[in-house]
Amino acid sequence: KGFYDPERPPVELTPAIVENIHHQGGTILGSSRGGFDLEKIIDFIKKKNIKQLYVIGGDGTHRGAFIIHEGCMERGMNVAVAGIPKTIDNDVDHIDRSFGFQSAVEAAQDAIRSAKTEATCNLPNGIGIVKLMGRSAGFIAAYATLGSGDVDLCLVPEVPIILDGKLGCLPHLYKRVKEKGFAVVVVAEGAGEDILGTSAETDASGNKKLPAIGEFMKKATEEFFKKKGETATVKYIDPSYMVRSVPANAADSLYCMQLAQNAVHGAMFGFTGFSVGLCKDKMVYLPIPELCATSPRMMNNRGRTYERLLAQTRQPNTVPHQLHTI
Repeated sequence: KGFYDPERPPVELTPAIVENIHHQGGTILGSSRGGFDLEKIIDFIKKKNIKQLYVIGGDGTHRGAFIIHEGCMERGMNVAVAGIPKTIDNDVDHIDRSFGFQSAVEAAQDAIRSAKTEATCNLPNGIGIVKLMGRSAGFIAAYATLGSGDVDLCLVPEVPIILDGKLGCLPHLYKRVKEKGFAVVVVAEGAGEDILGTSAETDASGNKKLPAIGEFMKKATEEFFKKKGETATVKYIDPSYMVRSVPANAADSLYCMQLAQNAVHGAMFGFTGFSVGLCKDKMVYLPIPELCATSPRMMNNRGRTYERLLAQTRQPNTVPHQLHTI
């Protein structure tokens, strides 16, 4: 909407204005969901005589950027459109990581530490549950779990949830509480659709609304302990936007500078309809259609990251067995 909303006029970015913004969280430009109108956007680009357009965001934002690129090409407009991948979910495919991911993982540590403190201090059978962002991919939850070392159960969208039985997460949680006196759970917001169902409702951007997996796990845990004649003291923490709104850490600040410089270099060279990112620790240019074709990416539930997570949390592996045919 920033292209055409009269209540959101363009912001001229001078050196004085941007001098200290890298120390702040969020965005000085503002952001909103929905409202994409190609004709109005093209009219704005023409009116302002824009020759270089830099679009910052995840795979959905990149898809919109490519539509703008195609619109400019069809009209014979000499405009370089460059994408810069920024999403804490880390679900833009092909690149090593997206800007903001490492800062979000770092910020999530505070929530996990708080959950552990609550779990250890509240009796009997203290359990702390933390819900983290991760709509279709559990990268934040998994990496925050690995970086913490305090988590006993991590639930991600890529792996089905089994509540009871031999592979059940609730018996595992009960066992950990009995061994240690407490337990810590991390759950990604997109986990649990296999047991709670998929919503038909969508937000302004067309994203489906997610089931309340955090509240569900809190209730399920309390009921499981109750069936055993015991009481579970469950504390639920939802840091959500606190994780997303923190200032970039040192690693992300450096990465952002590299992304910005290389995006400008590409646009100045004459490229358009491209994005920039790290691939195998090398800064590269990627055609936006290739970037979006397999995005949003998901964590490999048979890969090293998830295997490390299983080894650390000791939770049951509920990844379905692969069927091999001869």
